[in-house]
Amino acid sequence: MEHEAVKGPATRSAVRSKRGGTTRTFWRRIREPLAQSRFVKNAIASLFAQFVRLVRLTNRLVDGSARFSGGAYAHLEPGIIALWHGQHLLTPAYYPAGRPLVAMVSRSADAELNALMIEKFGIEAVRGSGGRESSKHLDKGGAKALIALKKSLGAGKNVAMIADIPHGTPRDAGLGVVLLARLSGRPILPAAIATSRRKVLEKSWDKTTINLPFGRSSIVVGTPVFVPANADDAEMERKRQELTASLNAATAQAYRLVDGLK
Repeated sequence: MEHEAVKGPATRSAVRSKRGGTTRTFWRRIREPLAQSRFVKNAIASLFAQFVRLVRLTNRLVDGSARFSGGAYAHLEPGIIALWHGQHLLTPAYYPAGRPLVAMVSRSADAELNALMIEKFGIEAVRGSGGRESSKHLDKGGAKALIALKKSLGAGKNVAMIADIPHGTPRDAGLGVVLLARLSGRPILPAAIATSRRKVLEKSWDKTTINLPFGRSSIVVGTPVFVPANADDAEMERKRQELTASLNAATAQAYRLVDGLK
């Protein structure tokens, strides 16, 4: 009896270990098919969209915020809305419903959920990467995406791009959005959205901000950036720096507004 009593817990532990191993093996087998499932991706994107809508509905806009619906920026449309990585997640919920918008979304697998999510707001997604492109170095996918965005602007639609380069220097604009402005002749509108309740993922490269419900929100549109059609490399670099400064200023002002600072 004593021998069985000693053996019993060990046996139970072995059974649990075996079950745990079986569970892990099962999860590994289904994880990839789930990741590739269109149904699962759509379900997750729907949850994201509902959460973003909740944040929008429960965060009142503070005084001093820009209001797209009032037509204050109509004379600059169609325009190129520039946003920072990690600060752009609320854009679909704050963009006026019924006003056409085409957004560039990265070609990475991780960005597919983002593309599916924005489509649930009636926003068209163009897959490509606009950060590293310059007038001399365009990969095939990036070139196609810029051509598609240029056509959208020509059709009178606003477009949106993330200004900084993925996993590069955060909040430092790349040349892609500046190149689109030169090619299209349309202005860049540096935009920032902030909420008073938020969680900053400090370990992420871009300090991704998860906006939370039940607080205050703000929208700030910075000084527009115009890029001449004949801009040379030196002028493109100046415009890149101008965009970086304007977008950083808009972001800082958005946070000052929701945090009650002057």
